[in-house]
Amino acid sequence: MAHALRLARLGSYTTHPNPRVGCVLVDPVTDEVIATGFHVRAGEGHAEVNALAAAGEQALGCVAYVTLEPCSHTGRTGPCSRALIAAGISRVVIAMRDPNPQVAGRGIAMLQGAGIAVTVGVLEQEARALNPGFLSRMERGRPFVRLKQAMSLDGRTAMASGESQWITGPEARSAVQRLRARSSVVMSGIESVIFDDSRLNVRAEQLGLEAHPLGLEALVARQPLRVVVDTHLRLPLAARILEQDGRTLVVCVADETAAQAERRRLLEAAGAEVLALPAGPEGRVDLEALLRHLAEHEQANEVLLETGAVLAGAMLSAGLVDEMQLFMAPTLLGGEARPLLALPGLEHMAQQRRVEIREIRAVGRDWRITAVPDNGEPVG
Repeated sequence: MAHALRLARLGSYTTHPNPRVGCVLVDPVTDEVIATGFHVRAGEGHAEVNALAAAGEQALGCVAYVTLEPCSHTGRTGPCSRALIAAGISRVVIAMRDPNPQVAGRGIAMLQGAGIAVTVGVLEQEARALNPGFLSRMERGRPFVRLKQAMSLDGRTAMASGESQWITGPEARSAVQRLRARSSVVMSGIESVIFDDSRLNVRAEQLGLEAHPLGLEALVARQPLRVVVDTHLRLPLAARILEQDGRTLVVCVADETAAQAERRRLLEAAGAEVLALPAGPEGRVDLEALLRHLAEHEQANEVLLETGAVLAGAMLSAGLVDEMQLFMAPTLLGGEARPLLALPGLEHMAQQRRVEIREIRAVGRDWRITAVPDNGEPVG
């Protein structure tokens, strides 16, 4: 199963909107690995089908180790459970049940109905950690949100003028490119996009994945959807984010004014898509409604939030951040520089926001801190 999980990770950058899944076929007598497979991209063969194709007639009698319950429904490909039955697999070991309501135990039932022994729950937590976004979309109806920020040792993200390039070194920026590549959506606030003229795209030459078996072209074939939270449609028509391959969605608060209609027309003519949502707190974009829209209409599993203090603080305050990726550089920007988060209303120590630090590791000359906000039970 550990081997199957390693295989599944090879699809980390390409399987959107599907989950990452790996499969290993083993001879039950000799314990020899007969064939392996993993899911590469939506619309192509699932992990089980790819492993069976590699095994051919040798699949007969094998034990299949799969990181996610084999599907039982017909989508763009046929049911994997049926393929395992037809190949004569003797036993299936599954890391975790599929939370997709279209599957939800049906694949297991189909296998058992055909007389195949099934074991469920082997390395389940590791399998859940592999697909936090897919699980979040299926179980909570919204994507998994990962907040990424670069900061100085004194917790500052930009100079008072907004200048922020570059706080961290090339190794940290390469790690951010990999975070973008694995995400369905890269989201930012309008202030950050205006100040940085951000592109928010994935750049093959900066991924640091030249040895990946799928090749760099496959890893950047799909650019994540770029989302700009822009309450009053202030995005400049010449912004670089509109010049990139892929889609840019500008999200505003709906109103009936002629000015908004004209601004929307101009942005759409410049290549943007515009989504108007009802106002949330303080007349700004309803962030929870936006996440639910992304899950339902874009099948977004993971959202990478790359933004400034205001939107980052609003998402954190609303309990909508599931993980924080903080890149800390060994530098000082001073008290006049911009803070990491805007969290208004915190006046007493009893109001402090706790986070759980999961990992700290060196990335070049910088440090990468992975933390989980105290939002209740985490996903994954």
